[in-house]
Parts: sequence; structure tokens; C-alpha cells
Amino acid sequence: MRPKLVPSARTGETVLSQEGSSREAQLTPSPTDRAADFCDRYGLQRPILMAPMAGACPPALAAATANAGGMGACGALLFEPDQIKDWAESFRARSNGAFQMNLWIPDPPPLRDAAGEAAVRRFLSGWEAEPAPGAEDQPMPDFEAQCRAMIASRPQVVSSIMGLYPPAFVVEMKRAGIAWFATATTVGEAIEAEAAGADAIIAQGMEAGGHRGAFAAGDAETNLVGSMALIPAVADAVDLPVIAAGGIADGRAVAAALILGASAVMIGTALLRSPEAEIAPAWADALSKARPEHTLATRAFSGRLGRSLRTAFAEAWRDEGAPTPAPYPIQRNLTGALRSRGLRENDIDRIQAWAGQAASRAPCRPAGEIVIELWDEAKRLLPAAG
Repeated sequence: MRPKLVPSARTGETVLSQEGSSREAQLTPSPTDRAADFCDRYGLQRPILMAPMAGACPPALAAATANAGGMGACGALLFEPDQIKDWAESFRARSNGAFQMNLWIPDPPPLRDAAGEAAVRRFLSGWEAEPAPGAEDQPMPDFEAQCRAMIASRPQVVSSIMGLYPPAFVVEMKRAGIAWFATATTVGEAIEAEAAGADAIIAQGMEAGGHRGAFAAGDAETNLVGSMALIPAVADAVDLPVIAAGGIADGRAVAAALILGASAVMIGTALLRSPEAEIAPAWADALSKARPEHTLATRAFSGRLGRSLRTAFAEAWRDEGAPTPAPYPIQRNLTGALRSRGLRENDIDRIQAWAGQAASRAPCRPAGEIVIELWDEAKRLLPAAG
């Protein structure tokens, strides 16, 4: 192999490497240098991003994260354009910090199965949660209108899950000076996202709570890659910053993710027991007791695979004779009455209790304190910057 000169990613100095050598063999920035570069680029003090948890992302939680030097987030999946505008205004009334907005890339229209949907209805009736007539046909917000509203709200970042934004929208984002963070659950998806113009890759390990971000719904179960394998593989495969997501709830996990090649981390479940998250008390209490094996990946709540606590409802769909969940969003629409009753009655067995595998390490403390402590602990564990 012939030696060649390559630029250092942080210092810009020219260093000696070997042509054809692996990325690991080249001189690369230290974990703390990578984190510092990421923070400098996005106006952060700490490389901690809040996950855009649709249904659990009140502006107060996002603002507390941003005010602690991290990045807030809005999961806008179910928001109409006016709600996107209102969320951004509410955030800015509380914080001058950075935030991202997130949308799901819509799946193709689902194949309808009247007999299967009827079976789901009967199953739900046994839980005293009969769906309202026509509930399964509830429309989703208009995706293009949501995209326009996000651009108008001028977040620092727009992120994606379940696929890639259309090229025309990517152009509009870049024209507005908005960065695009694309969620990937496999190396192949990360490579696709880089080619489509993403500015960073959110590498979502299978430990993550909530929905799996697989580009194709049918691939979610078959491509369950853990963070320890996914983070370095994605970091080696793309020339973009990597944001690690999944199973990160203390400084040890933050440090490990950065050592494996990430430039920042994204936390979701770790914030859910903070007062700003305002989740149901039964859900918050159950998180505190959940070992990693007390979660499971299920389609029971929405028709899309997601990681939940092992509640009685989630487990019931694994029983012999249980129907096959309808596709997204039909299943989500059908379970709406059950989920609403669970929240109203603080009933953990009916709540859509998303949870990552590190749920028990989520502290019951203000969100800002969580963000600060995560980074302080991680810095103590990380090697000094070169």
C-alpha cells in the first residue's frame, strides 16, 4: 500500500495514512473532539439530543433539554400545520436553544383486510375498548403541509424516521439553512440516507423505546441490530456525524457510544420520568422497575413495530388465537379508545407504554439535571482530547 496524506477531521492538519487502509487505521478525532465539533456546528454545549417522541414531547421538556445545553425535539407525526407552528412558538417562549422537528416518512397506503380488522375489533372489545364506528378510517395529517409548516418554523434540524424525505423537500431544507438528520436502523439505510443528502445519521439500535425506524415496515423484525454493533458499523460506512440512539440512559452509555464512533447521543426513555415529560404516573412508575427483558417489540399499539413495556395488553397479542395486528395506521386508529382509557384511568395495562431497554436507569429528576449529569459522567470516563 502506498502511503498518502489525509486531512485530520478536527485540526485540518495533514497526516500520513495508507491508501486502501480501513477507516479505523486512519488518524481520527478523539471522542471528545468529535463531540466538540458536533456541538460547535449546532450551537450546543453538550452532545445530548432529546428524542422526538410523538405524544411525549411537550415544549417544556424540549426547552429544559435545550436550556441545559442539549437539543430539544418535537415529534410532529400527528400535528396539523397550526400545531407545528404553535409548538415552535411555545418552545421559543421558553428557550433560545436548538431544537429539531421530526416526521415519519409515510408508508404506501395499507392493504385493507375487512375480516382482519373485524377480528381486531372483537379482540379490543374484550378489553372493554370497542373502537368507535369508522375509527379505522381516521385520516393522518397532510404530509406535504406538515413539511411546509416545519420549514416555516425554522428549526435548526429536521429529522426523519421510516425512510427518506423527497428530494424536493431536501432542497427546500438546505435552502432554508436547516440540517437533516436521518434515522437509520441498518448500515444499508445509513448509506442510502447519506446519498440522499442527510447531514447526520441517527443510528437507532434495537434497544430504543418506541417505534423502530426501519425504512420498510416489513423489515423491522428481521433487522433488529443492537447499538454496540450498529454504531461503529455506521460510523465506518458513512462520512457523516453519527448520533447514537437506543439504550442510552447514563454517562457510561454516552461514553461508550462516543468511543464507538458517535459524535452525539439521542435520549428518549431516559427523560420520561422527568416532571417536564408529564407522562402518566403508572407509566413512569413501571419504567423505574423495568429490567431490559421487561420490554418487547410489538405491533399491538400501532401496526408498526415498537418497543414497549411488557404490559398485559402487549403480551395478549402474543397469545395463541390473538389476531394479527392491522397495518399502520389502521391498528393505531383501532386502539385509540383503549389508549385513551388507559391514560384517563392511569391503567398501565392499557397505556401505550413505550420503553427502551435501559428504562430502569431513567432518573426521576428535572430534565435539565439529567442532561447535565449525563455529560458530566461521560466526560469523566472518556479519554482526554488529543
